[in-house]
Amino acid sequence: MSSHHIVRDDQEPALIIANGASCSEELMGQLLEWSPLVIALDSAIHRVVDLGIKVDVVLGDFDRDFNPEMYLEKQYPLEIVQTPNQDKTDLEKAFDFLIEKGHKAVNVIWATGKRADHTLTNITTIVQYRNQLKIVVIDDHSKVFLLPTKFDKWYTANTILSLIPVGKVTGIITKNLFYSLNNEELQIGYRTGTSNHVVEDGIVTIEHQSGDLLLMECWD
Repeated sequence: MSSHHIVRDDQEPALIIANGASCSEELMGQLLEWSPLVIALDSAIHRVVDLGIKVDVVLGDFDRDFNPEMYLEKQYPLEIVQTPNQDKTDLEKAFDFLIEKGHKAVNVIWATGKRADHTLTNITTIVQYRNQLKIVVIDDHSKVFLLPTKFDKWYTANTILSLIPVGKVTGIITKNLFYSLNNEELQIGYRTGTSNHVVEDGIVTIEHQSGDLLLMECWD
């Protein structure tokens, strides 16, 4: 797989490659093509190099005797960012790095699959960056992102959409979804909005009053 950096402007999302299940080469190629900055977490860099992907930054705590400098020759120029803080995951540290560098948006791949605890943490971590960074977690089956209090987007009929509350979300109102919600509440572990779908081609509207609500666009 070739490198990236066919970039239209500075507003294009950065790309983080985590260490979950791999996505298809087609999806990765599409994201690499428009990413102004590509970060690989240290736990994934060997897999990234084996695929021939050019990255700009390798980031992590570099534990377990990991030596990132061994990749300098193959990945030059490469920025090595050591983040020893054990109170945050490497993915959170990558988000912090992007915010510090002034980035506004990021796509994340290889963040789902494999270990379930990592998948859950990676997806729910999105909510703490609500006001700092637009984060989209993407794999071959879904795209996950945090909703604003009012969301409008055009979808084709029968598109599968799942509403995933992180904690409790109140005052949810939906339009053009088969299982409609009218000023209702979702709470993780008790009631979620999985496997809903779009009724007809057109705008889907999702509003909520309080809480953190994730939208998952799904395809099989």
